[in-house]
Amino acid sequence: MYIITVVFSVYKKKLEEFSLLVNKQALDSLTKESDCHTFDVAIGEEEGGIVPFFLYEIYSTKASFDAHLVSDHFSEFSEKTANMVAKKEVNSWNKIN
Repeated sequence: MYIITVVFSVYKKKLEEFSLLVNKQALDSLTKESDCHTFDVAIGEEEGGIVPFFLYEIYSTKASFDAHLVSDHFSEFSEKTANMVAKKEVNSWNKIN
């Protein structure tokens, strides 16, 4: 399994709009991508006008995740949220058990 973690630092004034879009992205990924097995979204506490969102995604393989990156729903999400995000950190992991 191939695991992706993402931390979005979202401007507080964009919190509600981003929440709707990221939840739609999670649902789209789970329903439209057969190799997306998990797409969890968590929210942290606001600090200094920034609200952190943590995404935990599991794909069958790296190729499955690469396909996710070129999907229409990913492109739409990225475009719509670009001005809502102060910072984005993405990490990839390979499950060992």
